Amino acid sequence: MLGVCYYPEHWGVEKVEEDFKKMKELGIEYVRIGEFAWSRIEPERGKFTWGWLDKTLEAAERLGLKIILGTPTATPPKWLVDEHPEILPVDKHGRVKNFGSRRHYCFSSPVYREEVKRIVSIVAERYGKHPVVVGWQTDNEYGCHDTVRCYCPRCKKAFQKWLERKYGGDIERLNKAWGTAFWSQEYRSFDEIELPNLTPADPNPSHLLDYYRFASDQVVEFNRLQVQIIREYSPGRFVTHNFMSGFTDFDHYKLSRDLDFASWDNYPLGHTLVFLRNKGEHQNPFDRVGHPDIISFSHDLYRGVGKGRFWVMEQQAGPVNWAPYNLWPAKGAVRLWTWQALAHGAEVVSYFRWRQAPFAQEQMHSGLLAPDSSPSQGYQEVKQVFEELKGVDLNKAVKSEVALVFDYETAWVFSIQPHGEGVNYLDLVFRFYSALRRLGLNVDVIPPESSLDGYRIVVVPSLAIVKEEVLENFKKYNGVLVFGPRSGSKTGTFQIPEEMPPGLLKELIPVEVKQVESLGLKNVETLLWKGKEYPVTIWREDVDPTITEVVAKFKDEYGAMFQKENVFYLAFWPDREFLIDFFEELAKEIGLTVKRFPEGVRIQRRGDVVFAFNFTPEEIEVEIPEESQIILGSHKLQPYSLAIWKEKKR
Repeated sequence: MLGVCYYPEHWGVEKVEEDFKKMKELGIEYVRIGEFAWSRIEPERGKFTWGWLDKTLEAAERLGLKIILGTPTATPPKWLVDEHPEILPVDKHGRVKNFGSRRHYCFSSPVYREEVKRIVSIVAERYGKHPVVVGWQTDNEYGCHDTVRCYCPRCKKAFQKWLERKYGGDIERLNKAWGTAFWSQEYRSFDEIELPNLTPADPNPSHLLDYYRFASDQVVEFNRLQVQIIREYSPGRFVTHNFMSGFTDFDHYKLSRDLDFASWDNYPLGHTLVFLRNKGEHQNPFDRVGHPDIISFSHDLYRGVGKGRFWVMEQQAGPVNWAPYNLWPAKGAVRLWTWQALAHGAEVVSYFRWRQAPFAQEQMHSGLLAPDSSPSQGYQEVKQVFEELKGVDLNKAVKSEVALVFDYETAWVFSIQPHGEGVNYLDLVFRFYSALRRLGLNVDVIPPESSLDGYRIVVVPSLAIVKEEVLENFKKYNGVLVFGPRSGSKTGTFQIPEEMPPGLLKELIPVEVKQVESLGLKNVETLLWKGKEYPVTIWREDVDPTITEVVAKFKDEYGAMFQKENVFYLAFWPDREFLIDFFEELAKEIGLTVKRFPEGVRIQRRGDVVFAFNFTPEEIEVEIPEESQIILGSHKLQPYSLAIWKEKKR
C-alpha cells in the first residue's frame, strides 16, 4: 500500500540494510530503484558492476520488501553519447540538447533503440525472475523537459516514412489533406517534407498535427520495445510507467495499452502553482497544500489511463526544487495527499524520496529523511498513515456516475491553432471537472472511444475531431451528453468540416456554428440563464440553432446553449460558477443527488467508504449521516485533514 523511491547508488551498499530496516518500520512495502543507474550498472561498454544491485535485492528479500526495478534508459551514460552523439535530441530551434542532465536521447534514433534493447535485455534477463522483483517501471517520465518532439535528422527520416505509410504512398493525397495549395506548399515526394520548425511564419497546422501524432507514436513504440523484452524475461511481473501531471505531448491512453496499469508522479504544490500561472493567475490560496481538483483530476485521469488501476509512483513529501517558488507543505498535507490518492483508487502511494541527496541537481528536493538521515515532517505523517490504514478497508473499486471525456488530440489542436489568448484545453477541461467535483460527484476521466455504459452524465469539454466510431459510441448512449465549445470543429486532417462545425455531431445536436470569436481575458460578454447573469471570456460562437431549443442566451440575444432531448451544446467558454449551477440543476432533473461543498472541501467515494477532505486552514463542519460508521476523524474537519466513514447502502 505504501512505497518509496530509493537510490542505493547514491549511498553505497553498506547503508542499504539500515535504510531498508527503517523503511520496514515505517510501513513501506514497495521500493522503486534503478531508473537512473545505467552508468553504475555499465560504467564502460560491456563492463558490468552488479555487486551493489545484487546486494540491494538480497537485503530487500531478507527484510520482506518488494522491488520495482526501473529500466535505466532515461539516462544514457557519457561513454555511449561519446560513441554515438547522434542519439542526442534536437530542440525546435535546431539546437542539440547535450549530455549533463537526463532525458538526453531521441525516441526515433535507431542506434539508441538498439542500445535500449541491449541494456533492457541484459537487466531483465539477470533480474527478471528474482523473487523480490515484483514489477518494472519503463524509463522515467517520458517527455519531461520538453523531449517528446525532436527535430534531428533521424526524426525527419522517420517522419517521412510515417507519412508515407499513413497516406498510402500517395503524395497527392497528402497535399489534399494538408491543403498545400495554400502558400505554394505542394510536395512532389515524401522525401521533400521537412520537420515543422524554423519556418518564418506558422507552419501548416495539418503538418504540425501529423508531426505531433508521429512524435506521440514514437514514444509508444519506444515504450513497447521495452515492455516486450520485460515480458519475455520477467513473466508474471507487472510493467508500468510513471506519467506526469498536466502533460499532453503524447497519447497516454495509447501507450498504456502495453502496460498493466498506469502510475503518475504527484507534486501538488508545484503542479498547482505552474497550472495557475499558465492560466495567468498569480493568487494561490492553496500554495501550501495544492488545489484539491488539480490533484484529483490526475488521479481520475490515470485511473482511466490504467484501465481502472493506478499507482502514485512519486508522491511529494516536502518542498520540491523546480517550481517558481518552493514552500514547505502545510502540516498534515502529506497525510492528506496520501489518503486522497487512496480514495481515488490508488493501489500504492510511493513517496519521493527516501533521503534528500546532498549533491547534484536535486539537492534542494526534499525526501522523507534529510541528508543526515533525520526524519522530516513528511516521515512522521507517513508513519501516521501506516497506522490509520489498518482500520480502513480499501478493497472496493471507485465507481462514478459521471464520465468526463479527455482527448490528447484535442489538446494538440488547441495548442496548434488556439485563435486567441486563454484558449487552453487543460483550462477548459479543468473548469468542467472542478464544477463536478465541487458538487460531490465521483468522476471517471475516459478516452472518447471508451464505453459509456452506466454513466448518468457524460461531459465532453471539447472534442475537436470526432471520429465515426466515437460518434456511434455517443449515439448508443442514453444518458445526458454535454458538449463544450469547438467540438467537431476540425476534420482529421485539421480542416474546417464541409458541413461546418460541429461536423458529425450534428446527428446528435443539430446546430451549425456560423462564426467564432476569441474574446481574450479582458473582453467580457454576459450569459443569461435561469434569470441569472454570468461572465464569458476567452471564446464564443455564433450558432444557428436549426431544430434545437435555445436554453441560454448572450445578453445580445444570440443563442449560447442549445438542447435537443438529452444532448447539450455550449457555444462559449463557460465560467466555473455557471457550470456549478448548470450541473446542479441538471443533476436534480435526472434524480442524481448532489451537494455543493465549500471551495476547499471535497468528497470522494470508494465503494461504501466515504472520504471528506479539508484543504483549507480553517475547521469546517461536514454532514455525516447518522447511520454512518465513522472510521477516522469526525464531522468537524480539522485544517488540512480528513474524515472517513462507512456509508449506509445508498
